[in-house]
Amino acid sequence: MVYRSHVLICNGTGCTASKAPEIMTRLEKELAAKGIEKEVKIVKTGCFGLCEKGPILVIYPEGATYCHVRPDDVEEIVNEHLVKGRIVKRLLLGDKDAEDVAKSLENVGFFNRQVRVALRNCGVINPESIEEYIARDGYAALAKALTEMTPSQVIDEIKKSGLRGRGGGGFPTGLKWQFAAQEVNDIKYVCCNADEGDPGAFMDRSILEGDPHSVIEAMAIAGYAIGSNQGYIYVRAEYPIAVQRLNIAISQAKEYGLLGNNIFGTDFSFDLEIRLGAGAFVCGEETALMTSIEGKRGEPRTRPPFPAVKGLWEKPTILNNVETYANIPVILLKGADWFRSIGTEKSKGTKVFAVGGKINNTGLVEIPMGMTLREVIYDIGGGIPKGKKFKAAQTGGPSGGCIPASHIDVPIDYDNLIELGSMMGSGGLIVMDEDTCMVDIAKFFLEFTVDESCGKCPPCRIGTKRMHEILDRITSGKGEEGDIEKLEILAESIKQGALCGLGQTAPNPVLSTLRYFRDEYEAHVKEKRCPAGVCKAMLKYTIIPDKCKGCSLCSRKCPVNAISGEVKKPYVIDQSKCIKCGVCMDTCKFAAIEKK
Repeated sequence: MVYRSHVLICNGTGCTASKAPEIMTRLEKELAAKGIEKEVKIVKTGCFGLCEKGPILVIYPEGATYCHVRPDDVEEIVNEHLVKGRIVKRLLLGDKDAEDVAKSLENVGFFNRQVRVALRNCGVINPESIEEYIARDGYAALAKALTEMTPSQVIDEIKKSGLRGRGGGGFPTGLKWQFAAQEVNDIKYVCCNADEGDPGAFMDRSILEGDPHSVIEAMAIAGYAIGSNQGYIYVRAEYPIAVQRLNIAISQAKEYGLLGNNIFGTDFSFDLEIRLGAGAFVCGEETALMTSIEGKRGEPRTRPPFPAVKGLWEKPTILNNVETYANIPVILLKGADWFRSIGTEKSKGTKVFAVGGKINNTGLVEIPMGMTLREVIYDIGGGIPKGKKFKAAQTGGPSGGCIPASHIDVPIDYDNLIELGSMMGSGGLIVMDEDTCMVDIAKFFLEFTVDESCGKCPPCRIGTKRMHEILDRITSGKGEEGDIEKLEILAESIKQGALCGLGQTAPNPVLSTLRYFRDEYEAHVKEKRCPAGVCKAMLKYTIIPDKCKGCSLCSRKCPVNAISGEVKKPYVIDQSKCIKCGVCMDTCKFAAIEKK
């Protein structure tokens, strides 16, 4: 059937929470009421990336992208755009006065600096339709691998591309596949890490929600390359939409003969199963993940032997994360040289980041390796809200570190981030402004690690707990001389002694903030002062007599009656009663209250 218009509606987790399904229902009803339901096709898509502007709705062929759409906006969109052919400018993303709406979007910084490889189909196709995936060259790479290439040729192409693991470690993907292929064993396994436990990270979830077939196709290619007939996708149970769409995609692939026996008429067979994780952060570590798939408590194993030699059920196993797999089909179709042309000398291709925190355009971005942090934050991210100054960016989640403003122009790639004391990680990027306390940030990430430690090895189980206790003492105004040095000693001991990569990298947020913001630690310990005014125990709210008009509003709003005085005379705050809630400062209309 030929449609005159296609309406694409984001149905990722964020937009679903913002009533995207209700928008779709209203749209169907309005189209039917106007008698044009057979002329307009509604397409449910995954995440477009610009989460800050969701729910997003795009109408083709005009290319009009509407943002912050609400159910009550649907009637106007149908009447004006789909019936009368007039753009609803108040909802338009981009230049609202542009004559060519589609071209106006080319000037939107969020989109025009990105290079979409792993995210190529997200927001473009219906993830629950295998036909739409096939129309975008889906499963052509698998066909090419099975009918035109030998397993070793597939591995050589991946090695030549320079693709490195996007889950955090950055290990060369082709080399990992080669190690597993070289093992002589009748049973081998292909695993996908879709656990994604980093705070603020949602890259893998969005790919599974928006383009699940790309991962399925890539895992089948990996199975052919190493000689495996069985794959497992380990995905968080907290990702219900991703799990649902994965199940649909696997069923469709089996129905089309793209999973199962004798794929494309060859003697290659491959099947996939989903395993749900219970939300343990440590199960993002490869050996703990495999232990969990086996039905045991998710705890890391000692290495060597590495999984490529002895992994799942002690058989040769490869494990890559969702984003890594999403790159595989494109590399085989467009060639390793094409992929190598993107990125830097040692970090090829693109990287997907979940950008959040103190930034205007929160969302999902895919950039070529080597783009600077400044470009990501200001050109794509739209800068810091309220004109605040950029202070630091946390990359790599609890395993990563903070990059200060002084390094905002360093190109983002694996080696540069490690040199700065951080790491690529899975792709979380949390932006912090001038009002952020770096000691408090370090405590936040370490608290997460303490809660999520599996407890198997003492350096992680005990060491991180002791570090957190010191940080808690420092941020409570009880820091002592020598605490900073104790943190450094503990951090190095944990890095050297922890069993798995998660434990070894747990001290990174503390070490990186000590490296770049040591003065803040010293202010907390020696001066009992939080320079950012975040740590409550050290805060002090005072009324500036010359600015106070004596209106009594702050006194009336104070929840603990800590403010007293006479009307039309300066009021005072009783520090013994003050709970440092900040209500007085928010209430004052004369900027007469200061926080220090």
